[in-house]
Amino acid sequence: MKSRTTEDKTNGGGDAINGSKSIEKHKQRMMKKKNMRRLGGGGLSLEAFANAKSMTNNYNPALIKKKKEFYKNAKYVSKYKKSLQRQGEQNDISSAVKPLQDENDGEGVSQSKNNKNKKRDGSHSLQELYEKKRGEEERARIEREAIIQAKREERERAESQRKAAREKMFKKTRKGQPIMKYRIQHLLQTIQGSTT
Repeated sequence: MKSRTTEDKTNGGGDAINGSKSIEKHKQRMMKKKNMRRLGGGGLSLEAFANAKSMTNNYNPALIKKKKEFYKNAKYVSKYKKSLQRQGEQNDISSAVKPLQDENDGEGVSQSKNNKNKKRDGSHSLQELYEKKRGEEERARIEREAIIQAKREERERAESQRKAAREKMFKKTRKGQPIMKYRIQHLLQTIQGSTT
């Protein structure tokens, strides 16, 4: 009898141990599967990784941004060059007019004074243009400040009204009961506001 019990224990105990080991292995496999799913699959093989790195993908936000900036700068440069050319053409026209004025020697002295006056007029016109632009900017700034001030006052007024209404809504009697008068007035005002 003793031999039978020892055999039962070894066989039965072994099955129980093997059964718990298989359960643990099963749990580990399930956890591994869950982790793999959570992390996005089993990962790439070495070949797939190498091919993915060597493939050229056309979508690269950094490159696209760089190209946009390059084209934008190129546009500005071309506009600048065109404006320089226009100014150069205007200077060519004025230089073509000067030799004609030099032929008249008697009037040369008075014309040089006229040229100085023209330069002064040009500087005056630039100064007037600057003052005009400055005045417009100043007016726009004052208007913006007035709008901001009006919004701030409106916000403060609304906030003070909300505070007053809140204080009324939370008023209580000596016994701690809420005063219903103000709550009912508030409900009536909201109903009237929604109907109009």
